[in-house]
Amino acid sequence: MKSSKRSLKVQFLWVMLSLLVLVGTAFSQDQNVTVPNSVSPSAEVRQTIGLTKVVVNYSRPRVTLNGVDRSGKVWGQLVPFGFNVLPAGNGGKNPWRAGANENTTISFSEEVAIDGNPLPAGVYGLHMAIWDNGRVTIIFSYNHTSWGSFFYKEEEDALRVDVMSREIPHTEVLTYDFTEMGSDYAVLSLSWEKKQIPIKIAVDVHKTVLANFRKELRSFPAFFWQGFQTAAQYCLNNNINHEEALQWAEIAIARNRSFATLTTKGGLLLQSGKQPEGDKALEEAAEVANKAQLNSLGYQMLGQDRFDRAIKFLKLNVERFPADPNGYDSLGEAYKLSGDRENAIVNLRKSLSLDPPPNVKANSEKLLRELGVN
Repeated sequence: MKSSKRSLKVQFLWVMLSLLVLVGTAFSQDQNVTVPNSVSPSAEVRQTIGLTKVVVNYSRPRVTLNGVDRSGKVWGQLVPFGFNVLPAGNGGKNPWRAGANENTTISFSEEVAIDGNPLPAGVYGLHMAIWDNGRVTIIFSYNHTSWGSFFYKEEEDALRVDVMSREIPHTEVLTYDFTEMGSDYAVLSLSWEKKQIPIKIAVDVHKTVLANFRKELRSFPAFFWQGFQTAAQYCLNNNINHEEALQWAEIAIARNRSFATLTTKGGLLLQSGKQPEGDKALEEAAEVANKAQLNSLGYQMLGQDRFDRAIKFLKLNVERFPADPNGYDSLGEAYKLSGDRENAIVNLRKSLSLDPPPNVKANSEKLLRELGVN
């Protein structure tokens, strides 16, 4: 019995020892605490171009390290020119990691064009080969999870483009920034020491916006009129996508027959070359228009040199609102632009007789002087 008890005790001790080993192994896998990286801290920069989101994640080395100023030794030494065999990794010819530490990454929520070259939406490893003549080869790699450029493979390239770097004032800490912006593009620039590397990122804003309209108009906004009106108005403002926009406009009108929805439809029809149908829609809009809207419709016609229709809408405005001096001022201006001097003078004098506000008075007096009337 003693021998049996001793055997059980030994087995128990071995089990406990095994458990301790397993627990120790588990803890050793993540036994350290997180401390800040003071040498090359991580950073992120974001920019939206149209509806396209661009995000860069990178680490930021300094020119000065541990009190040693490395100015003049960054490009060509710290960052060797061209492609190089690195001391670790896959042993191949590797570009620069375009930052420090982990792989620098860049992501696009929609398809973009890099210096005119298409690149699908996605996350990419960002690498660069710096050349001694100022040229820089920008590399977008499908592999965005490896450490730096140590495991870079050319066959994983999604796109390569060449850009020219430029000289800039000293930049101590490597920085990515969007240094130029337009409605459909942005320039992402890497700046470090005295070199800046620009990358132009362009997007097809209308394509992206229309795709987003189609998606959203199958979601919650589809139960209301505002989304269809906004989508149709966007197409009118940009003179695009008329057939689909007219469908959106009809839905908006069916749910909210108003000046805004009817004029959007009318404008789309006119842009499509369907003048009779467009004029009919604008006349329907005039029926429900208020004073300011009728005035706006009249000036819209003046902007198209359609004087007869402008006068028609502006005459309707003074008929509905005979005490408004601005209505007569606008009608007088329309007559003047159409060449009808007599009716212009009559309506401008009528405006002045109704004690107009200063801005309307000034305009009526100016137009009368231009007509030779004191």
